[in-house]
Amino acid sequence: MILETVPVGQMQANCYIIATGSNAPAIIIDPGDEEKKIRRMLNRYGLSPKMVINTHGHIDHIGCDDAFGVPVYIHKKDAELLKDDKLNLSAFLSSPFCVRNDIIPMEDGDVVEAGAVRLKVIHTPGHTSGGICLLLLSPEDNILFTGDTLFFQGVGRTDFPGADSRLLMQSIKNRLWALSDDTVIYPGHGPSSTIGQEKQQDLDLY
Repeated sequence: MILETVPVGQMQANCYIIATGSNAPAIIIDPGDEEKKIRRMLNRYGLSPKMVINTHGHIDHIGCDDAFGVPVYIHKKDAELLKDDKLNLSAFLSSPFCVRNDIIPMEDGDVVEAGAVRLKVIHTPGHTSGGICLLLLSPEDNILFTGDTLFFQGVGRTDFPGADSRLLMQSIKNRLWALSDDTVIYPGHGPSSTIGQEKQQDLDLY
């Protein structure tokens, strides 16, 4: 399996590229910026983008959604962010952006596939109302892409419009802590960790 992390943009959001192997269809998670940098990684393995998945609808995770000519998947509660430059925060950065590619709304429990790569949607509202994590089901397991829900030694901000700190804590404690302690997390920013390691956080501090 190919799993590459490509930090992009001023906020160094982690874009992830997943495929079963070289010359295969690829899933791109959160292509927030730097299209050329992402394409170089795709070209290194001869990968063909099949879909973009956004863990949520903020500009640092969606800025290159249109660049690859494929449908954009996002939770139904965040779909409106892709069409509203104020809600996705791009208007406040003086670079208004709205997604023009086809948008496919998802729900909790949905499974998306590209070749043998299968990802399950776990709805984790709090950072945004439609924030999600993506649990890899195959070709490997015990891997979770957490977006801006859970970081290494941190959690997502809840001072943006539509955010809710209480919901975020519930999402983490009720949904993510139910996973195996050895589940590796790949967050929206920063280094990877494990569920077991992050359970040691005092989340009530955030």
